[in-house]
Amino acid sequence: MMMEERFRTQDLPDKVVIVCALTGAQQGKEANPNLPEQPEEIVAQALDAWRAGASVVHVHARDKSGKATADVAVFRRIVEGIRAKSDVVINCTTGGAVAGLPLDERLKVVPELKPEIASFSVGGGSLLGKYDREKRAWTRDRFVKLFQSYSEMERAAAIFREAGTKPELEVYDSGFLNNLWTLREAGFLEEPLLVNFVMGISGECTPWTPRNLMYLADSLPPGSNWLVSAIGAKVHFRSVAFCASVGAHVRVGMEDNVYVGRGELAKSNAQIVEKAVRICREIGREPATAAQARRILGLRTDPPEVS
Repeated sequence: MMMEERFRTQDLPDKVVIVCALTGAQQGKEANPNLPEQPEEIVAQALDAWRAGASVVHVHARDKSGKATADVAVFRRIVEGIRAKSDVVINCTTGGAVAGLPLDERLKVVPELKPEIASFSVGGGSLLGKYDREKRAWTRDRFVKLFQSYSEMERAAAIFREAGTKPELEVYDSGFLNNLWTLREAGFLEEPLLVNFVMGISGECTPWTPRNLMYLADSLPPGSNWLVSAIGAKVHFRSVAFCASVGAHVRVGMEDNVYVGRGELAKSNAQIVEKAVRICREIGREPATAAQARRILGLRTDPPEVS
């Protein structure tokens, strides 16, 4: 069987779901002044990204100072603003551990807002950091705790299931796949699975290479949908081309990369989506509409009404 045939959705084989991760929990306007932080900015860029071809938007929230927040009231302003003017699929983060946000606070967005998708990191944690050879010192050296037990993961999975929210399973290295399989075999995850490989962060995170990526993808349960958070300008659009060519889905956006070209800061998330659309079309993949994305990903909710 050819590589791309293993991953294509059977009834919509040439459609690619484009996810736009708008903001993230770390870098801000110091990295790119066009990165959206406040609710009105995030809503506006989400709508523009949808018009440009994204069928899913991944949402983080920031407080008034620009720092990551799990405040459901802020998420609500963003989600309601997007839902009022589009049918785009909304994927809310339950991340933010890297910003020090407690797990219980991060999970509240799921039962409170019942997004169609929300992120779910299926690991105990990751050691982050890199060694500066010139300074002979470690930088950004820390451990980011995610889950402290499997029973805690089970509790999170139950919250998702009760809300009708599909978990986007975040995998940082191959060890996380053991947890994914364990949760699936215990009956805590519903198929088809949706998996996001987070690659390229300095530390205990798999580097982005085609070989590494295909090892991870080949280790998934049959029928899983997957995409990649390819962190950094060097690999961001290479990942788009590679994932689209093997029949997977793609993720872009300022959370992962603030550039649209070599040394050229993106003017907006929509500009990054537009480039991803061009790449996908060049290799014969057409961006899925939001309605098609719901079908491909096996979402349980009806599309929201458009005003």
